[in-house]
Amino acid sequence: MKALVYEKYAKDNDFASILKLKDIPEPNVKQNEVLFRVKAAALNYDDIWGMRGKPLAVPLPHISGTDAAGEVIAVGENVKNIKVGDRVVSHGNMSCRVCSACTSGREYDCRDRKIWGFETGPLWGGYCEIAHLPEINVIKIPDNVSYDEAAAASMTLLTSWHMLVGRAKIRPGQTVLVMGGSSGVGIFGIQIAKLYGCTVIATASPEKLEKLKELGADYAVDHRKDDWHKEVRAITKEIVKLNGGSPGIDVIFEHIGGSHFNKELTLLKYGSTMVTTGATTGYDAPADLRHIFFKGINILGSTQGTRAELEEGFHWMGQGKIKVIIDSVFTFENAVDAHEKMLNGKGLVGKIILKP
Repeated sequence: MKALVYEKYAKDNDFASILKLKDIPEPNVKQNEVLFRVKAAALNYDDIWGMRGKPLAVPLPHISGTDAAGEVIAVGENVKNIKVGDRVVSHGNMSCRVCSACTSGREYDCRDRKIWGFETGPLWGGYCEIAHLPEINVIKIPDNVSYDEAAAASMTLLTSWHMLVGRAKIRPGQTVLVMGGSSGVGIFGIQIAKLYGCTVIATASPEKLEKLKELGADYAVDHRKDDWHKEVRAITKEIVKLNGGSPGIDVIFEHIGGSHFNKELTLLKYGSTMVTTGATTGYDAPADLRHIFFKGINILGSTQGTRAELEEGFHWMGQGKIKVIIDSVFTFENAVDAHEKMLNGKGLVGKIILKP
């Protein structure tokens, strides 16, 4: 079968020098596994990290791809709930399922947790014609959700759902600030907050602001301006005039970090919450601790989520309440172009799809 393989790490982001389309043996299905023909896979930033070999030296030779959707072509003898012909999508959070974290519903905290297609290998990821996963790591795709949509949603929908519903426990009537609203997680963050009856302020670069409103954001702000937080503060004062209460943000959906972090802290109300899952503009974020302790702010870390949360998100996709934004589709042959587009990020709104 065909697969996208690299056998060494790229220097200076020269992905073309390492990423090759190769013939490798088809996998044999194990007793607890599902074998599926990949119809679509979606890029994530950990694909870039993998090819760099930083911050984690991934197993070599390597096949990336955490989000893959396809048709089941074989099942192991111990598989109970998936059958040949089912349409499935990956749940890339692989955990031991027997430790105290896993058995208490926190498989994302499992000390043996690995991200499929990033930390697994050699040669075990979704950028191939036929993929295999344990039954517990696939879920069925609703009939009215396409393979492309399912692949585009797998990791980012799960991450966003866990951030807002699992960790921040959003409630109707809250004001939610979604940073980086045009990103993979941001797109779902906006929609989940609206699903829960919240008022949403979302940020992005100026050319993407109208797209945020199309997704359901009530207000859109250019966070590249130095004083973007002042505009958000002014918006919260307008919201108070309409709905009452006190100005400020109840929940911040944060994943960009860097110089924005402290400005975000100034916007939070007393007793409010910031939930963070990344730092795409930098990990070394300055913070005035007075904003945290004096206002009793909750800062919550979040990563991945549970299989049950992914199924919840896909339920609402099946109901048409959560939609996927696909920026572009590439074939495996054009994978280098796809990765370079993701790295550049200019004009990118939504997910990039790869197809065998």
